[in-house]
Amino acid sequence: MRSMKRIAVICMIMLLIAPVMVFAGGKQEAADTPMEEPTQMTVRMFGAFRGEEAARFNEALKPFIERTGIDVIYEGSPEFETQILIQTEAGTPPDIAALPQPGLMMNLAERGFLKPLPQSVTSKIDANYTSAWKDLGSYNGDVYGVFHRVNAKSFVWYPKKEWEAAGYEIPTTWDEMIALSNQMIKDGKVPWSIGMESGGATGWVATDWMEDIMLRTAGPEVYDKWVNHTIAFDDPAVKKAATIMTDLWMDDSYVLGGPTNILTTNFGDAVAPLFSNPTQAMMHRQGNFITGFMPEAIQSNLVEEVGVFALPSIDPQWGTPVLGGGDQFVMFSDRPEVIQVMEYLTTWESCKDWAGAGGALFPHQDQDFNDYASTLEADLAKILVNAEVFRFDASDLMPAEVGAGTFWTGMADLVSGVKIDKVLAQIEKSWP
Repeated sequence: MRSMKRIAVICMIMLLIAPVMVFAGGKQEAADTPMEEPTQMTVRMFGAFRGEEAARFNEALKPFIERTGIDVIYEGSPEFETQILIQTEAGTPPDIAALPQPGLMMNLAERGFLKPLPQSVTSKIDANYTSAWKDLGSYNGDVYGVFHRVNAKSFVWYPKKEWEAAGYEIPTTWDEMIALSNQMIKDGKVPWSIGMESGGATGWVATDWMEDIMLRTAGPEVYDKWVNHTIAFDDPAVKKAATIMTDLWMDDSYVLGGPTNILTTNFGDAVAPLFSNPTQAMMHRQGNFITGFMPEAIQSNLVEEVGVFALPSIDPQWGTPVLGGGDQFVMFSDRPEVIQVMEYLTTWESCKDWAGAGGALFPHQDQDFNDYASTLEADLAKILVNAEVFRFDASDLMPAEVGAGTFWTGMADLVSGVKIDKVLAQIEKSWP
């Protein structure tokens, strides 16, 4: 009787667990059976550029997508820097992100979120970029970033026809540029047009000038120490840069309207006097975006109307550095198809369609300058590519309280007549 009961209990248990065993068995069988390969692999990219810029980037990706069958989906957001941190910390980052700041890359790399680039990518960086770009994309000995679209600020613009009529030649040193400015004054012309008004951001034009001069007088290593506050903001090297800038800015004979006009003229309007009739000023220092603020008649004929040269060197040992910014692509996943996309971004093929559409510069050594929309943009690209030193805008890398705070307001104070020592000391005191 006990045996019969035992058999019955065992049978009941077997009946109860049978569905579980079947389910578990089915699950195991599914795991053991290789999944069918997807017909199209997908790589998700996220960045800050949108609108026309995003459309041009998507066009640049088309040759890769058509050749490989890998579907690359780019999404842009005005809240990119906030969203990328939220997605990363939630464990749902994109495969690839376009980071506009080196500091953001270092933050993500330090926390272990990014994948170091494999040799197949770094070898292409070594072959196709100057060391400056590799350094900007590296952290603690590993390379994480591939730079693609970049912008540059270290340009001096001039009215080409006026210069040709006067017989002026492009200066290659700061002293030559000052000598040219003096010659223009003798000829009855005003050398410079400068405007720094920018609403709540008033001051950034002056910080750009300061940064360019710092690179040319103190060199990139001291510049980096300044950015990281391992030297004080009122260090003698910083004072020297401020002095060189104010020697030019505060001289009424050098600048259209003098300091008062600098303070009240919007940065976008400051280029117009170069193309007025008659011409009111002969030079304007600004980034490559400034062509969009030139009169429409000039924009429609940039090549014939506009000339540009690199802001010249001051100390020969530092050459002609370039100040600017750019997007570096980093990867959160190291799947083979993701690596293929990163490899593609190191090539000129990934850039030429965007270069042809206009509005972007690229650091690739193998680029064909004939692919740019105009010879003017090609000239800008040559200046960028030939620069031995490239640094990001210092105010963008400094703490916000300084870079977008006291540095901006301090430069406005400086142009208003406050002494250099007082301005630099106040900015130093504000450093968090």
